[in-house]
Amino acid sequence: MAKLTLTTFLTLDGVMQAPGGPEEDLAGGFEYGGWVAPIMDEAMGQFMIETFDRAAAFLLGRRTYDIFAGYWPAVTDPDDPIASRLNALPKYVASTTLEKADWENTTVISTGVADEVARIKESVRGGELQIHGSGALARSLMAHDLIDEYNLLVHPVVLGRGGRLFPDGGLPTAFELTGSRTTPNGIAIQTYRPTGRATFGSIPDGS
Repeated sequence: MAKLTLTTFLTLDGVMQAPGGPEEDLAGGFEYGGWVAPIMDEAMGQFMIETFDRAAAFLLGRRTYDIFAGYWPAVTDPDDPIASRLNALPKYVASTTLEKADWENTTVISTGVADEVARIKESVRGGELQIHGSGALARSLMAHDLIDEYNLLVHPVVLGRGGRLFPDGGLPTAFELTGSRTTPNGIAIQTYRPTGRATFGSIPDGS
C-alpha cells in the first residue's frame, strides 16, 4: 500500500494559488502569481528532489496536470531527478472535463474520485502516491481523511488574498510534526502526519 502525500507551496497567510508564474491561475482576479520565484533557493530544490525520489505514482488535479504536461514531457534527460520520474511513473488526473490524457502513463479519474484514490493507494506497492499542488483535489481528499502526510513549504511572504489549502468548514484535524527544516531564504519546510480529530480544552489561568 502506498502512502498518499501532499506537497505544496504556501505563503505565511496560507495562500497556495499560482506559485509558479503570473499566468498560472487567474481565478478570482488573482494578480500575485509567481510569488515563489524570488524566494526559491537551492535547499528548497534539494528537498523537492528528495521528495520525488520517494514517488511511486502521481495524483494530480486538472490544472496542475495541464501545467506539468505542458513542460515535463519535453525534458528528456534521463538523469533529471524530477522529469525522469514524472515521465516514467504512473499518473492519475482527477477531472470531469478532461476526456483524454496524452501524457504517457496517465489515467483520467472522472467519477468517484475518493473511492478510486483509496483503491489506487491499495494497489500501488510501496513508495508514495504523490499530490503536488492541486488544491481543489487535496481539499476533496482531506474531507475523506485520505491524505497520510503533508509537506508544507511555507514562504516568507503575505499576499492577503488567493486560494488557500485549508478551507473554512474543513474537518478539525490534529497533526504530528515529523520533519522540519528552514532554507537560507527563509522557507520553512514542515512535514505533518494527521493523527485524528482535533481536541479541545481550557488553559489554566493560574488562579
